[in-house]
Amino acid sequence: MNFADRFPVLRDFGLLLGRLALGTILLAHGLQKLTDIGLDSVTRGFADMGIPFPSLAAHYSTWVEILGGLALILGLLVPVFGVLIVLDMAGAYWFVHRDNGVFVNEGGFELVLLIGATALLLAATGSGRFGLDALLWRRSGSARRRERSTA
Repeated sequence: MNFADRFPVLRDFGLLLGRLALGTILLAHGLQKLTDIGLDSVTRGFADMGIPFPSLAAHYSTWVEILGGLALILGLLVPVFGVLIVLDMAGAYWFVHRDNGVFVNEGGFELVLLIGATALLLAATGSGRFGLDALLWRRSGSARRRERSTA
């Protein structure tokens, strides 16, 4: 039996803190694209970087970061948004950061890698006990069990 099995509440607090941290960072970046930079400027920037379908990519990136950030904070649809965020970061890595080394201050991929890996971890583990997913799926699971027992 490992440590997390002995103390499951620590696992759930770890998932909560990870979701809150990543969700806050993503929400801030998405809102920055939407309100500070503007979608037209993000689109032009993506075009200048050679990103295919820059308008579509700009909208995808902006809204996945905003909605994904909110979803992670709430613990809602975490596996779905985790995968969407991984795809967003894979594009950022491939088209922008891969040739710049590791360090973010040199345009490197460290932040993109950390965001993508954390999103993948959350996609694989889910929101934990302290998220809306747990509340919704626990309730729907218990409702299904009640329906089966009365049938």
